[in-house]
Amino acid sequence: MSQSDPNQPTRLALIASKGTLDWAYPPFILASAAAAMGWDVAIFFTFYGLTLLQKDLSAASVSPLGNPAMPMRLPFGPDSLQKMDLPIPTALMSLPGFNVAATTLMKQTFSNKGVSTVGELREMCVDLGVRMIGCQMTMDVFGFSKDTFIDGVEIGGAATFLEFASDANVSLFV
Repeated sequence: MSQSDPNQPTRLALIASKGTLDWAYPPFILASAAAAMGWDVAIFFTFYGLTLLQKDLSAASVSPLGNPAMPMRLPFGPDSLQKMDLPIPTALMSLPGFNVAATTLMKQTFSNKGVSTVGELREMCVDLGVRMIGCQMTMDVFGFSKDTFIDGVEIGGAATFLEFASDANVSLFV
C-alpha cells in the first residue's frame, strides 16, 4: 500500500499508553470515528494502555491528583452549580476515596451528556474492524495473559505495529 494511492483508504495508527478513564477515551473516540469514516485503523496498546484491552474495564479510574488541570463539576444539583469549576485543594485530592469520588462524578457527567462509556466505544471499534494490537513485551513485563483480554486482540511487538504505521496517513500517540 502506498499513501499516494487514491484507491487505498486513509490509515490511522494510534498508540495507547495510558489506562486511566480520562486517557481511555481519546484512542477509542478517534479510532471509532476514523473507522466509521471508512479509514483503516490500528491501535497499539502498550504499558498501562494495555489494561484497556481487559474484559473488565471497571478498574479504569481518574485521579485529579495526577491531572491538576482537570476541572471538577458536579453532575447533579442546580444548573448554576453544575456550571461552576470547583477548584479542589491538592491536599484533599490525596485523601483515601477521592479517586473513587472523582471517577464516579466523571462517569455521571459523561452519562448526563450522552457520552458513550469506554466499553461501548471499545465495542464500536471492534464492530468497525479496528485492529487492536496488544504489546507482547508489556504483557511479558507486567504478567498479562491473553485470556484476560477481549476477543479479537492481536498480540504483537513494535515491529507488528510499525509495519501498519509505516503506511499511515495519520499517526498519534495518546
